[in-house]
Amino acid sequence: MVFGVDIGGSGIKGAPVDLDRGTLAQPRHKVLTPHPASPEAVVAAVREVVQHFDFRGPVGLTFPGVVIGGHTRTAANVDQGWIGLDAEGLFREALDLPATLLNDADAAGLAEVAHGAGKGRSGVVLTLTFGTGIGSALFTDGVLVPNTELGHLELRGKDAERRASAAAREKHDLSWAEWAVRVDEYLDLVERLFSPQLVIIGGGVSRKHERFLPLLAPRDAEVVPAVLRNDAGIVGAAMAAARRG
Repeated sequence: MVFGVDIGGSGIKGAPVDLDRGTLAQPRHKVLTPHPASPEAVVAAVREVVQHFDFRGPVGLTFPGVVIGGHTRTAANVDQGWIGLDAEGLFREALDLPATLLNDADAAGLAEVAHGAGKGRSGVVLTLTFGTGIGSALFTDGVLVPNTELGHLELRGKDAERRASAAAREKHDLSWAEWAVRVDEYLDLVERLFSPQLVIIGGGVSRKHERFLPLLAPRDAEVVPAVLRNDAGIVGAAMAAARRG
């Protein structure tokens, strides 16, 4: 059994994962992301999630930023103390377990391509997670291009996620129809750049996809909700840990 932890801007959640089925083996345990989300505070929260299950084994973890060789290179929605940190080593030492760290949206994309809406799909597939920010996972014929972080593309002079994330909808008290206009504008941008055949909409807001997906404009790409919903990051993190062995 492998454990997955999804570290987000608002919550940290984890569970053991059934890798054959691509599902959680037990109901997930969630704690609030500490503020400020310093490395020490987040590590303590992750330890709490893992110890809730008395788990001993490999752990995969997601991070909301660029991760290269286990080091966190950006930290848009967490404390700046993460930048340049050997975060994978920090988790490995704190948990006293094998640990694998990867970008949060990349993890969600891995799960959706293996077990969800992207399964068996060739060509360019883009998973977008709408939450505190906008995460992205870009695949071509099933191969991941890591750390794309397309939520930071410029849209109207600012990071796109500041206009079109789920958090932006709540912050500006937008109706679903008003928010759909912003999401459309963002999808226009990524479609022009990458010409995906399939766009998978994930993140917490995917639970309410029927509220906004029908409001989006027709486009060349097929736009569908994530099958694994907001569990995709947990499943993908566990998959990454299992692949490392």
